[in-house]
Amino acid sequence: MKDILVRIGGEGGEGVISCGELLTTALARSNYEVFTFRTYPAEIKGGPAMFQVRSSDELVLSQGKLADILVTFNEEAFQLHGKSIHPDGLLVYDPAHYKPEGTFESYAVPLDEITLNVVKSKLGKNVVALGVVARILGMSLNLLEELVKDRFGKKGEVVVAKNHEALRTGFTYVDQHPFKKQLPNFEARSSPYKRVVMSGNEALSIGAISAGCRYYGGYPITPASDILEFMEKDLPKFGGAVVQTEDEIAAIASVVGASYAGKKAMTATSGPGLALMVEVMGLASMSEIPCVIVDAQRSGPSTGMPTKTEQSDLNLAVYGAHGDAPRIVLAPGDVEECLYYIIQAFNLAEKYQTPVIFLTDQSLAHRTQTFPWPDFKKVPVVNRLIPSEDDLKEYKRFRLTENGVSPMAIPGTAGVYAATGLEHTERGSPNFSPQMHVTMSGKRARKIDAASREKGFTARFGAAKAKIGVIGWGSTQGAIREGVEMAIKEGLSVAQLQLKMVSPLPEADIREFLNSVDQVVIAELNFGGQFNQIFRSKFLIPTHSLTKCEGLPFYAEEILAKVKAVSAGEKPAVAAAALARS
Repeated sequence: MKDILVRIGGEGGEGVISCGELLTTALARSNYEVFTFRTYPAEIKGGPAMFQVRSSDELVLSQGKLADILVTFNEEAFQLHGKSIHPDGLLVYDPAHYKPEGTFESYAVPLDEITLNVVKSKLGKNVVALGVVARILGMSLNLLEELVKDRFGKKGEVVVAKNHEALRTGFTYVDQHPFKKQLPNFEARSSPYKRVVMSGNEALSIGAISAGCRYYGGYPITPASDILEFMEKDLPKFGGAVVQTEDEIAAIASVVGASYAGKKAMTATSGPGLALMVEVMGLASMSEIPCVIVDAQRSGPSTGMPTKTEQSDLNLAVYGAHGDAPRIVLAPGDVEECLYYIIQAFNLAEKYQTPVIFLTDQSLAHRTQTFPWPDFKKVPVVNRLIPSEDDLKEYKRFRLTENGVSPMAIPGTAGVYAATGLEHTERGSPNFSPQMHVTMSGKRARKIDAASREKGFTARFGAAKAKIGVIGWGSTQGAIREGVEMAIKEGLSVAQLQLKMVSPLPEADIREFLNSVDQVVIAELNFGGQFNQIFRSKFLIPTHSLTKCEGLPFYAEEILAKVKAVSAGEKPAVAAAALARS
């Protein structure tokens, strides 16, 4: 199996990200699987930036840990990422900046000098580096030239010509200055299926349009801003409308209004914006109006670390409300699932007439992955229940039903009703009697209870029966799966359950999994183990909690280490606490 990890580090503004994106696209078009990860500064310009791509001729599950090739644009990049080089890896560096030391092979490439001589400016170093890496990997120069033309074509022929020359200079430099390290060859290969490469934000945007979203209201916030940019560009092509609002409160209010008027509607934000949306989400819960809210989580609290990843908005997503304001919370596991599960998010919102929060994070939002060409028939589209002729004879918008769902009329067609934030009768008239509040609270809760029995919101990997079960949610899926596979290869008895619906919990699937394992590890990217607390309060069993809040995703090796520790006799968190008290 070919499997290589290339990491590129430098200063924000030097083209680190664009270099990585071009390399990623070239690998994908050469019919290899890719999985990327990036970190970038919160500043507009300056500050350390990093892009890495892991590529293989087989499925790639995680970003990987140690770089086979590390490209540094300056000494700071080496200081930050030098420890990430595999001991037998290759370091590409500019000798004008520093002289490295390590067991890896050092390959000196005068990037600044080449760029100044060829492009006649400091801009273009990233394209020279791209040429170097592409030649090291045995990739097609023609393919890279096509990609460079696509990327810089709008800037004119002169810019394209200079970048082509920079690319070719980096490419031929490797031929003129050979290195010793033997690396896999990634020349283009044939493939039995057509694949796409896109980011999580791109995938969920495409999925939302496919689901029938025709209104998007949003306010820019990292790492969700490119959803707004994507929708501004593409949603109008499908007859939809996009409004960049003055703030997140206006965004969610406009989405609720558009949905009330009959349009499927969505907004996207991050933790600080989701906090501002809480009140209007309560209005949507009370008035039973469908809407989808994407929360691309970042490190918090407050503005936290805007460009780093974390899974720490779970409590806000599940519990963030005044009063009992039921909602559904989904969490896709990879880029492909962003596309399909956002369709499910719209389906659940429409079916149960409730807000659905779609939890991604910075890693998943900006991660690019390859996956088979989408089959949009894979997830049939569901629309809201509308009144029948019999319903309209005596229309009760909030009619009490067994599952809590009642027909929803579109204003201006037939069936007049008030959608109010006040407690109300079946007709929608305000009513503050104790019994009415109990009755309607039960109605709203029954919808969410019914949603918990929906199928297809968990995935199981590993043995059918195992001594250790690892439970994760959202974007941790691939790293956990790879860690579990590593543990199995070492002879450990392990299985994985990944949740795609985190509220309400898919209880039947979870109990089936619990009955098949002896001990449970819960892995998540936050400090306090938010999901672990929710899980333990529901199922009342001891668990082993694995948390990480460094602004980085899990490495598969971290999952493996935890499984080994549990296998070696590590006590569950509850038992350990009891021992401490005694």
